[in-house]
Formats: sequence, C-alpha cells, structure tokens
Amino acid sequence: MSNIPTCPQCQSTYTYEDRGLFVCPECGHEWGLETTNTDAELLFKDANGNPLKDGDTVTVIKDLKVKGSSSVIKIGTKVKDIRLVDGDHNIDCKIAGFGAMKLKSEFVKKV
Repeated sequence: MSNIPTCPQCQSTYTYEDRGLFVCPECGHEWGLETTNTDAELLFKDANGNPLKDGDTVTVIKDLKVKGSSSVIKIGTKVKDIRLVDGDHNIDCKIAGFGAMKLKSEFVKKV
C-alpha cells in the first residue's frame, strides 16, 4: 500500500501523484508534498493586517449585502466568537438578527 495522503480540501482517498504533485480527481485540488506534512493553523488576516484566530471578536468595516435577502449587515456590526475555515469565505460566525453567516476576512477588523 502506498503512502499517498488524502485530499486536504475534500478528504477524498482517491488522490494520486503526478510529476511531484498530489492531485484529487474529485475536487481538482493539487498540492505539493510540503503541504501534506504541516499541521500549522490557518493564517488569516483582517483588513488591517492583524492575524485572526478562532474565538476573536471582529467588527464589519463596510455594509455587506446578504445574498438571497434584501437585508444588509451594517458597518460597525460586532461579531463575537468567530471560527476560521479554509475556503472562499474564511470566517464562520453567528450574527444577531441574521443567524449563521460566512464572511471574508478582508471585510472585518479585529477588536
């Protein structure tokens, strides 16, 4: 049995090696050997360049339209206890009056 790792993005076990890179046929993600051995935390920065971590409190720096709704998250809205995730929108959180939301770190600043 070979020691080819699972896909770090979708956890697929059908990955294969191609010219020094690992490839996932299910999601199309490609990564090198150096990314498979790191257990480092995700590094995300707010709009001012401050590093964010799980559990931080942030504020929204511009009005954000809520997709699929006519409501808007106003500038200055405080968001407590964020959770960092890998993806297009890298903050999972709950906002009072809106519920569970995903935000981009470039639209928030750390409090």
